Amino acid sequence: MDYLVRIATSMGARPLRRLAGACLLTLFFAVAPQAHSTGRLAGGLAEVDLQLILAVDVSPSMSRVEQRVQRDGYVGAFRHADIASAIKAGERGRIAVLYLEWAGPSQQTVIAPWTIVESREDALTLADRLAALSLTEGRGTSISGALSAANYLFAKSGLRSPRRVIDVSGDGPNNAGALVDPIRQVLLAKGVTINGLPIALSPIGAADGFARYDLSNLQSYFDRCVIGGPDAFTIGVTDAAMFATAVRRKLVREISMNMDQVIYASYTERSGPTVDCNMIGQLPGR
Repeated sequence: MDYLVRIATSMGARPLRRLAGACLLTLFFAVAPQAHSTGRLAGGLAEVDLQLILAVDVSPSMSRVEQRVQRDGYVGAFRHADIASAIKAGERGRIAVLYLEWAGPSQQTVIAPWTIVESREDALTLADRLAALSLTEGRGTSISGALSAANYLFAKSGLRSPRRVIDVSGDGPNNAGALVDPIRQVLLAKGVTINGLPIALSPIGAADGFARYDLSNLQSYFDRCVIGGPDAFTIGVTDAAMFATAVRRKLVREISMNMDQVIYASYTERSGPTVDCNMIGQLPGR
């Protein structure tokens, strides 16, 4: 349990704290170390260039094959030399990463707690840790629940940084729990950036259930209803073979904020139909 912390009460986590309010879901959190380096605790308020929460969709619409492609994409990204190079180029030369898998309003699972990464070895160790852990799954698609959990996790990180970023991946809109915009506005008011990785993978077999949403519509939803804050952006993915590349380039941009080096894995114009974020938030869970 050192590196697996469950926030979801449905998975048996011991309740510690209740967050209640008009714009926050009630969440229960298990006891967890505040911050890990790879193999050692970070004492006090550790200073890093970036606090990055990778909020990864494991809702029922994500098939096991799709989940594996997603997890492997993050594992491959942290194994790539570009990530370590981007980290070392920062003022402090280190970042903190937390890997969160989410589904319905009451399920957010911290797969890897705050981990300080400041070398290629640290990045490889984090990648190996993610690769070794089992996939999780849940019911419902609550982006608002994931953002509420991220808000709490930032507050309890024991870290200090000039930038805080939530990287939300998902293959569909918020359809369970609270509306997205209230908690989104809370985070934006705190200077947090929310980026998006909308996933609309092409079918590779009828049983896999990929591509439930057209990328242009899904990216339009992420652009208008999910992302926000300083330098927020989305990168859409339609091809499983490009997922690892998309994740890596997205992480490099988030770490270094080098706006000139971004290459979209699947470029989609940001034009599209007007999206009613509140109506989407009222769809029944699936």
